[in-house]
Amino acid sequence: MSKKTNKFAASEFGKETEVPQENTFYFGQQNFRWMLIGLAFIVVGFLLMMGPDANTVDGKFDPNSWNDGIFSIRRIRIAPLFIVIGFVIEVYAILKRK
Repeated sequence: MSKKTNKFAASEFGKETEVPQENTFYFGQQNFRWMLIGLAFIVVGFLLMMGPDANTVDGKFDPNSWNDGIFSIRRIRIAPLFIVIGFVIEVYAILKRK
């Protein structure tokens, strides 16, 4: 069994050896495209969720009235679905290899 040794010489100290630089950035152009698509889904989901609150009628707060618009299909089902789809697309964009 031979002993493995690394030999260093004083004359080699400080000399730069050229190492080929390869692109080590993980995300490619497709990753960013998918991220933008996911972000668009999330923004659209939050925009669909917007609207008057429960006590707002014709743009004015009225504590004696009730607005059933807060329970619309758009605000309860569709908007959260868009947001969840957006987050799933974001996870896919991060995990996708070049």
